[in-house]
Amino acid sequence: MAQQDAQNGVSENAAAVSFVAVKPQLFVEAPKANDAVLFYKAAFGAEEVGRTLNSKRKAEQELPLILSAELKIGGSSVLVSDLVEDSTSQAKTGGNGVVLCLETEDVEGAIAKAVSAGAVAEGDVVEGEGACCGGRVGKMKDPYGFVWQICSPGKKSADVEA
Repeated sequence: MAQQDAQNGVSENAAAVSFVAVKPQLFVEAPKANDAVLFYKAAFGAEEVGRTLNSKRKAEQELPLILSAELKIGGSSVLVSDLVEDSTSQAKTGGNGVVLCLETEDVEGAIAKAVSAGAVAEGDVVEGEGACCGGRVGKMKDPYGFVWQICSPGKKSADVEA
């Protein structure tokens, strides 16, 4: 069993990290994330369960941009975000346009475990407004080019409207 675990990238010294969800994040050209949320509600019966807004906005913007709106479709969650000019997302920087979010209480532990398995950490763990999920978030890229955001659960916004 230990030999099979080693072949699958599991080391005996790896700390146990548990995840509660994987959430695909869809980037929409700003400021159309709200329109996308309305579409997913109408088309798929999505339920909006949380929204994190970017508190910084340009003078010509009527509404703040959406860092992430969490939608439940069936038993799954999807994040919808505005893609802005100064974004560092893969969709903007020439990657594959897909970001996968894993939710856990141990952001640093999860990133360390992924790095030890061959991923590359990108940037620092960010807390608060800069975090897509509203909690703490760190980013890493797997050996196949996919970006993963490891985030802690954030506070749910009580004023969800769309």
